[in-house]
Parts: sequence; structure tokens; C-alpha cells
Amino acid sequence: MKLKRIGIDLAKQVFQIHGVDSHEQVICRKQLKRAQMFNFF
Repeated sequence: MKLKRIGIDLAKQVFQIHGVDSHEQVICRKQLKRAQMFNFF
């Protein structure tokens, strides 16, 4: 998976991750809890 850009919607407990490739196609859309953030990145 080659991400060009990642957007993160920060919240207190749940974060929304949105990633696109070089063609602006969505390739990653996840909902992560605070404890899962470090493992994802």
C-alpha cells in the first residue's frame, strides 16, 4: 500500500484515518481507537 497523503480526524477516543494514493484514489479508510494508533503507524 503506497500512501501519498494521510488525513487524521482527531478526537478523544476514536480517530478517523483517510489515505489516498498518487491518483487521489482512496486506499485506506479506518476508524481506530487511541490504543490502536501506534500499531497502525
